[in-house]
Amino acid sequence: MPGRPSLAGRSLLVSRPAGRMGGGGSALRVCADHRGGINWLSLSPDGQRLLTGSEDGTARLWSTADGQCCALLQGHESYVTFCQLEDEAAFTCSADHTIRKWDVRTGQCLQVFRGHTSIVNRILVANNQLFSSSYDRTARAWSVDGGQVSQEFRGHRNCVLTLAYSAPWDLPGAPCAEEVGGLLVTGSTDGTAKVWQVASGCCHQTLRGHTGAVLCLVLDTPSHTAFTGSTDTTIRAWDILSGEQLRVFREHQGSVICLELVNRHVYSGSADRTVKCWLADTGECVRTFAAHRHSVSALKYHAGTLFTGSGDARARAFDAQSGALQRVFRGHAFVINCIQPFPPTPAAELPCTQVCT
Repeated sequence: MPGRPSLAGRSLLVSRPAGRMGGGGSALRVCADHRGGINWLSLSPDGQRLLTGSEDGTARLWSTADGQCCALLQGHESYVTFCQLEDEAAFTCSADHTIRKWDVRTGQCLQVFRGHTSIVNRILVANNQLFSSSYDRTARAWSVDGGQVSQEFRGHRNCVLTLAYSAPWDLPGAPCAEEVGGLLVTGSTDGTAKVWQVASGCCHQTLRGHTGAVLCLVLDTPSHTAFTGSTDTTIRAWDILSGEQLRVFREHQGSVICLELVNRHVYSGSADRTVKCWLADTGECVRTFAAHRHSVSALKYHAGTLFTGSGDARARAFDAQSGALQRVFRGHAFVINCIQPFPPTPAAELPCTQVCT
C-alpha cells in the first residue's frame, strides 16, 4: 500500500484515569491491528463505535465496549489522512485524492468522491453536506448521498489544511443567511483564512494578518467569530461576517498546532511545549499548562478536564480550572496524533480516554 515516511506508531490505547489525585492512567486495552500509524480517530455520536484512519491505507471500526475490531474498511490506494464517524456512515479521506463513504454495519464502500487532484487533508460532514480541503489549493462541497461536487472554493494560493462550517441557522441577523447556504471557513499555508458562501462558492471575506501558515481554526458561531492558529506563533480572532481582525493572542513561542474553544475560553497547543488558556473575548492569557517534553499535538476538553497529546508520546490530564497536572498516560512509543475522551460506563467514575499514534 503506497504511503509516506512516518514516525507515527500503530496503536490505539484506551485508558482510564486512575483516580482524582495525580498518578498515571491505567490502560484498559491496546488496539494494534493497524500496520501503520493511526492519523485520526472519530467517535460515533452514541459513543458505541470508534473509527480510526491509518498510514496503512485502511480504516477500522471498533467497539468501545470491548475494543474489538468490528469492520475493516479497505479501498484507499494511499494513507488515510482523516476520518469522521456518523450514526449510519463512516467517511474517510486519503492521499489518493479521494474521499470514501462506508456502511458502518457491513464495512462496504458506498461511495467514492472523486475530483480533488492532490492529497485530501480534512473532511467535515454537516447539514447533509460533505466539505473537504486539499493540497490542490481548493476546498469542495459534495452531496453526501450522490457523491457529486456541488461547489468548488478556489482562491487560496497554497494548500488548504483546515475548515469549519457555520449553518444558516447559526447566523441570526446575518444578511441573506439562507441565500448563501451557510459559511465555510478555510485555513491555508498561504497565511490566510477565507470565508466562503456555500451556495455560490464566492469568497465572502479573506482574513489577512498571519505571517505564517494557518494550521488550525475553531468557530464560535453565536458571535460569528473564527479563531485561527498559525506557524507565526499567534492566534487571531476574526469577525467572519465583516472580515475584521478583532484581536491577536501573543504569548506562544512556537507554532500554534491545535485549538479548542470551550465556555468562552480558547485552549491552544503549541510547538513551544505548552498549552495556554485565553479569554476568548479579550485575548488575555489566564493559564499555562506546562509539563510536556515536546510539541503539543492534540487537545480535548471534557467535563472540567483538559486532555493533551504530545510528541513525547504521552497523554496528560490537567484540571482545566487550576492548570494542575492530574495524571500522565504512558504506553505509546511515538507522537500522539489525536485524543478523544468518551463517557464512562456506569461503573466508571471518570471518562475513558482514547489516544492514537
